[in-house]
Amino acid sequence: MNRLLRMSKNRRIFVYLAVIGVLLFLVLVAAGCGGKTAGTAPPKEVKPLDKEMEPYYVDVAWLKENLSKVVVLDARSEKEYNEGHIPGAINVTWQSLSNMTPKQGEAGWGVVLPQEELAKKIGSFGIDGSKPVIIYNDPKGLGEEGRVLWMLRIAGLKDTRMLNGGFPAWKAGGGEISKEVPAVKPVDFKITSPDNSLLATTDYIRSNMSKIKLVDARSIEEYTGKTNHGEKALGHIPGAISIPYNNAYNSDGTIKSIAELKEIFSKAGLDPSDDIVVYCTVGIRSGFLTEILRMCGYEKAKNYNASFSEWAGLGLPVEK
Repeated sequence: MNRLLRMSKNRRIFVYLAVIGVLLFLVLVAAGCGGKTAGTAPPKEVKPLDKEMEPYYVDVAWLKENLSKVVVLDARSEKEYNEGHIPGAINVTWQSLSNMTPKQGEAGWGVVLPQEELAKKIGSFGIDGSKPVIIYNDPKGLGEEGRVLWMLRIAGLKDTRMLNGGFPAWKAGGGEISKEVPAVKPVDFKITSPDNSLLATTDYIRSNMSKIKLVDARSIEEYTGKTNHGEKALGHIPGAISIPYNNAYNSDGTIKSIAELKEIFSKAGLDPSDDIVVYCTVGIRSGFLTEILRMCGYEKAKNYNASFSEWAGLGLPVEK
């Protein structure tokens, strides 16, 4: 009798342990095969660039494949650059190609360097026009990649493009990151075919006010005079249309499609035949938006480089 009781007890223990084992196994299977690891998300599908974008943009896959065949420029701040950048990239900020001697509000502050100085500065970065130039930034910035592109194209460097999605896209795509500063060999660069059709001045705007369409690339808060970036007046140039530059980006920092961009511009009242002048505070955001407009077929778009800082500094009319 005692022996039977012991056997029954042992059997209950065995069944109990077996049930626990099965439950643990099911829990582990559920954890391991649930489809996602906590804190991660499946990689987003990379949307291919529209064909019309090819003269202006490259994607991460293209840059990885062609990294040794191009000159890469990092348009971010020196601090961001030093924290990590695309291997071989040269740090070229918008300020390095601009006249930073005047103070904000004074004539000429922040405008692209005169041709001879610009050529010398471009040459100091080892750029001679023999290789394509790819520029990147962080989309959270102010469109500095577009401003640098705009200045290089003024200098006649047409084979210049931006990296779609910028540095965040490079990192998300598994691109290598370096802190090594490349050795740059200066070259004797000459500007032989400048493209001044990209540039508008204060005098040009005043002389053609009835013929042009002005686009304000700043935030709506700046446009309506609720805030500013240090300009001497609040508001905008009379008659200007508000198209914030960052409307051109998707939420992930990549550029919107040509169709989406054209819809934005069309709804704002722009036509590809228009003489368009884009401005912001000092031609950074507007330099970017000018290039986006040109990419979309608005071939007469110009960047008012001195922008609202000079306009307001001269005491010219503004409205809110």
